[in-house]
Amino acid sequence: MLAFKYISFHYVRYFIIILLALILFLVGFDYMGSTEKLDISANLLLIYLVYKTFYAMDMLLPLSLIFAMIATKLFLIRSNALVSFYSLGYSKIDILKPFVIVSTLVILLFISLHSISNFARADEFAKNIRKNAQYLSPTRDLFFTYKEKFVYFSKLLPLQESAQNIRVFSFVDNSLKEVLVASKAAYRNDAWLINEADIITKPDHADFESLGIKVTQQKNLEILQGFRPKMLDQVYEGKVNFSIIDAIDAYVLLKAQNINTSILKSALYKIFVYPFFVPSLIVIIFFFVPVSARFLNVSLFSFGAILASLMVWAFLFALIELSNHKTLPSEVGIILPNLLLLLAALRQWRKYRTTA
Repeated sequence: MLAFKYISFHYVRYFIIILLALILFLVGFDYMGSTEKLDISANLLLIYLVYKTFYAMDMLLPLSLIFAMIATKLFLIRSNALVSFYSLGYSKIDILKPFVIVSTLVILLFISLHSISNFARADEFAKNIRKNAQYLSPTRDLFFTYKEKFVYFSKLLPLQESAQNIRVFSFVDNSLKEVLVASKAAYRNDAWLINEADIITKPDHADFESLGIKVTQQKNLEILQGFRPKMLDQVYEGKVNFSIIDAIDAYVLLKAQNINTSILKSALYKIFVYPFFVPSLIVIIFFFVPVSARFLNVSLFSFGAILASLMVWAFLFALIELSNHKTLPSEVGIILPNLLLLLAALRQWRKYRTTA
C-alpha cells in the first residue's frame, strides 16, 4: 500500500506537469501561427483558445500518461526508491500496478469527457471561429436520404435549430411521386416542424388524359423524426468528431435505415477503444527498464522510450484517420492494433508474474 501511494502520487504529478506543458506548447504554437487569421473580438479569441485547449487535451492526454510513466520510473531509479521497494519484498508487478490502475482510471475519465459536445467537437468549433468568427457555422446545400425519401436543406442553422428552403422528394417504384416545398423548418419535440408547405404531386400516368400536376397546401407537418440539427450537420457533412450520445443516436437511426455507418463505428471505436492502448504500452515499456542506473544509460533509454511511444501513437493516429476516411475498416484500423498491444502486454504481465 505504501508503494502504491508513493508511486501513484509521483505518477499523477508528472502526468499533470507533462500534460500542461504539451497543451501550452500546442496551443501557443497554434496561436502564433494563426494570429493574422484571428481578427476577432476578445471574447471569441478566449473561446477559441479554450476550444484549442480541449482539442490539445483530447489529442495529447493518452501520450502524456505514457511520458509520465517513463518520467516516474526514471525518478524511482535515480532516487534509488525502486531498489528500496524491491529490497522490501515488492515485486515488479506490485510496482507496475499503480501505473496501470491510475492510467486506466484517467482513461475512463477521459472517455466520459466525450459525452460533452463542446469537448468532443472542440477542434471543429475552433476552426469555425477562425474561419467564420462563430463556433458553429451554417451548413449549406445539405442533401441526404431518410426513410426512402430524399431531403434537401439549402441552409441548416444548428444553433437556431432551424433550416431554410426545404425540399423533400418522395419516390414510388423508382419514380418521383411527390415533392414537398417549404421555406423554413424548425426542430421541435424531436422532429422538424414545417408550419406551411406546398405539396406537388405528379400523376401516376403522364398522358393527355391525366389531371396533371397537383399542388396543395398543408400546414403543421412533421418530418425527420429523431434527426437533431447537430446530428444532421455531422453525419451528412462527413464529420468524425461526435459526442457519445450523438454518435450512438446517429448509429441506431442510420442502422435502422440500412445506411452505411462506418464513420459512426469509427468514431465510437476511437472514443471507447483507442485510449486503452495506454495501459498496454505502459506494461510493455515498463519491463524494459533495468532496476538501477548502473545498468542503464538514462539519457539513451529516455530518448528510446519516448521515440517508441511517439511512433506507436502516430501509427495508431494514422490508422484512425484511414478508418475515418473509409480506407480501412474500423475493426482493422482501430480494434486490431489495440488488441495486439493488449495481447503483448498480457504476455509480459503473465511472464513476470510467474517469475516474481
